[in-house]
Amino acid sequence: MRYVKWIFVVLLISSLTSFVEKDKPTGGLNVGDIAPDFEIQTMSAKQSFKADLSELKGKYVLLSFWASYDAQSRMQNASLSNALRSTSRSNVEMVSVSFDEYQSIFEETIRKDQIVTPTCFVETKGESSGLFKKYRLGRGFTNYLLDDNGVIIAKNISAAELSAYLN
Repeated sequence: MRYVKWIFVVLLISSLTSFVEKDKPTGGLNVGDIAPDFEIQTMSAKQSFKADLSELKGKYVLLSFWASYDAQSRMQNASLSNALRSTSRSNVEMVSVSFDEYQSIFEETIRKDQIVTPTCFVETKGESSGLFKKYRLGRGFTNYLLDDNGVIIAKNISAAELSAYLN
């Protein structure tokens, strides 16, 4: 009788886990999708910056979504920014978007990480912003490499992988 109880428990657990889709992507958009257009404007104490994704058609675009409180996305953003600065390719534009809710934290983070400010923006509405929802970032921050037509050709790439794509 004791073995029957254990067999029942194992069957119950295995039947519950069979409903989980194992091949489903973790979140966000996927390779082959067209990146949704967006416009973002950041006002800092020094000047105003504006990025419109549709204006970057014809260039490769690296979109990096991150936040200062997410260590992994922050490190990835800094390493990608450094990799692009060290390359001689001029047809690649990086658009870095932070979802920090405070402008001061964002500015201190980009200063410490030495990110080039004309390509770095902050969405102070954080995770409740339309951009966060449009790119379906609910399961974590990510980055996307877009071709010159705005099609995602790579997702979650490292600085080394970016260098391989560009060469």
